This record gives sequence, C-alpha cells and structure tokens, in this order.
Amino acid sequence: MPLTARASVEGRSGVRRIGIRRHAIVSDSQPDFAGFDLGPSSPELQLGVLGSCLAHTILIQAALQDLPITSLEVEVAGTFDPRAGTEGFEDIPVHPRDLTYEVRLDSPAEPSTVQAFRARVEKACPILNLLRLPQSVSGRFTHTAPGHGADATLQETNP
Repeated sequence: MPLTARASVEGRSGVRRIGIRRHAIVSDSQPDFAGFDLGPSSPELQLGVLGSCLAHTILIQAALQDLPITSLEVEVAGTFDPRAGTEGFEDIPVHPRDLTYEVRLDSPAEPSTVQAFRARVEKACPILNLLRLPQSVSGRFTHTAPGHGADATLQETNP
C-alpha cells in the first residue's frame, strides 16, 4: 500500500505545510532557529508520530488480546543539538537522538500479561520499527530554473 506526503513552503516565511490525503499540518521552527513558532518542528513532529503510532498499536493489540485499558498516555523524548553540522560541530549528529518513550498504561491486567503485551506492541509498531531498523531511503532533486531551459533532475541518491 503506497503512502505519500507532500511538504511545501509558504512564500518566504519558512513555514512548512504538510499535506497527507486531505489533512494539513503546519510545521515551523522556533524563532532562535529561523522560524516563527507557528507549529512544531520536524524533529518534534517525529517524536509525536512515534508516540501516536505506539498509542495506536497499543489500542489495536489491546483489542486483539482483550486487554482492558482504563487510560493510556505515551510520552516520547529525545535530544537535538542545534549546533549539529556547523563549523566546529561537524561530529554532532544532525538528527534527533537518544529517543526514549514511556507508556503510562492503566489496566487491571496482571503485570506478566502486560509484559507479554509490551513485546507484541513493540514487534507490531511500524514507526518504532522504522526508527529501530536500518532503512533504505533514496531521493532526487528536480531543479527548475526559469529562463534556463528544461527542468534538470539531479543525481538520485541512496546513502
């Protein structure tokens, strides 16, 4: 099943509008990172996506396993160093790191049942596994230069 998302920049504001099916999400950065704080940053959205996917997977697995849930909350945290990749800080990763999550699950189920349930959730969660396992990502740049002839597609990359 193919999945797609599109991100576009609104004018020269730097605000990114993410379109997925008929839904829109606004992404921006804080003022100290060249933004207007009109929405969460991309790294923050990634943490939210992981938390949302874990919560959804928990609900699905709970329904499949008939595990009663009274309340559920997932908190995801990580670190990001804004100096990453700049002069003198080339060795600092440019991606969020040290990701952690905490699931706060209120359920009358036995602890041993919840422990087995956790293993099923972690095995089934698509975004958790996307982040944990190596992935192939390829891409290309299509460059349009008005007044300079046809579009040019730059070399495809697959690091």
